[in-house]
Amino acid sequence: MAILRQSALIWCRKFSKRDLLTASVGLTLILFSFSFLFSFSKNTVVFTLNNSNFVPLTLLFNAKDRGAFCLDGSLPGYHFDKGYGSGSSNWVLHIEGGGWCESVATCSLRKKTALGSSNHMEQEVQFSGILSSDPARNPDFFNWNKVKIRYCDGSSFAGHPESEFHNGSGLFFRGQLIWEALMDEFLSMGMSNARQALLSGCSAGGLATMIHCDDFRAKLPKAAIVKCLADASFFLDEEDVSGSRTMQLFYNNVVNLHGVAKSLPTDCVAKMDPSLCFFPRQIIGSVKTPLFLVNPAYDFWQIQHVLVPAASDLPGEWRRCRLNIQKCNSHQMDILQGFRNNLLKALSEFERSKGKGMFINSCFIHCQTWMETWHGPNSPRIYNKTIAETVGDWYSEKEDAKRVDCPFPCNPSCYNMDFMRS
Repeated sequence: MAILRQSALIWCRKFSKRDLLTASVGLTLILFSFSFLFSFSKNTVVFTLNNSNFVPLTLLFNAKDRGAFCLDGSLPGYHFDKGYGSGSSNWVLHIEGGGWCESVATCSLRKKTALGSSNHMEQEVQFSGILSSDPARNPDFFNWNKVKIRYCDGSSFAGHPESEFHNGSGLFFRGQLIWEALMDEFLSMGMSNARQALLSGCSAGGLATMIHCDDFRAKLPKAAIVKCLADASFFLDEEDVSGSRTMQLFYNNVVNLHGVAKSLPTDCVAKMDPSLCFFPRQIIGSVKTPLFLVNPAYDFWQIQHVLVPAASDLPGEWRRCRLNIQKCNSHQMDILQGFRNNLLKALSEFERSKGKGMFINSCFIHCQTWMETWHGPNSPRIYNKTIAETVGDWYSEKEDAKRVDCPFPCNPSCYNMDFMRS
């Protein structure tokens, strides 16, 4: 990645300002496509997976007859840990994140990874956070039937085969079909008799959770308590520091390439460009099922790729700030506080809605529900409650459970990522 950035910088210096802007946007989209592949590779080691159990990969064999394939044509997969006791009829599903691919070139590279092919997926993974079997780490869901859904389609499980390129690229855009095949699999395994269920997801998986939340509700018994949780997935449609709408352009390419429009809210698609309906702010207004949002106000991924993409910071003025929020100068912090304010403004109507919940902390982090930040002695807190405790209160309807942190650096319980140590 460093070589790619350095080469692109030298190349860009040969062009005019107008050409430079065009090239910068293009570079941003390339880096944007792969950023999720590298975001956590050297930094999640700081979190321990205490008392987590290893769960084997299961391939979705019913997918073959339905044509529900990963990007490379391999079978999708999931990991399942059977519930017991009081949780034997309850289900918690978690969709992993991993960004999106917006072109034949980036999808072709992606299909050579676990985010595009089950051939590259780990044969077993540790369950932690919301999937942990330790009641001390996961007090509300530890003994439920737990599923980790692997993400291998590049479109938040929203792509359609009608949009596939028939030019020898060998790519399969089958996200929606994978989702439907997965649901049928879990229903046949006992989820059709669920008393309680929670669909959750992180990042691009959280976006998939929002998109499919009402469909998930519709597939389960009417008497069941069914809710959804989206973690670090409230991506904003904001200008970056150079004045470009990098995220909007990227989403436009994803939606058009994968044919995502058919999976998006019909009321939204009827009145605006489908790529805008891929933004969570437009989706959540259509979700009728109770929904909880976990989101850091200073989401490092959004700061690094939406607010300050590398290509918009060719002078390198933001480098230290992008890598460590504690290295931001006063001017940069003002911009980050403005980004936080825009997040809260976008969530204002959601905050007033009945049945909705939120935990917006002031940490420089990304996903927080699948690791130790979910619940533990050192987990981030708002009003002395962890994310897991807040979600538990909301799910059981003990309280309204809408918690918004004060601005950075007010919360000493935050774990703030430091990429300068990488």
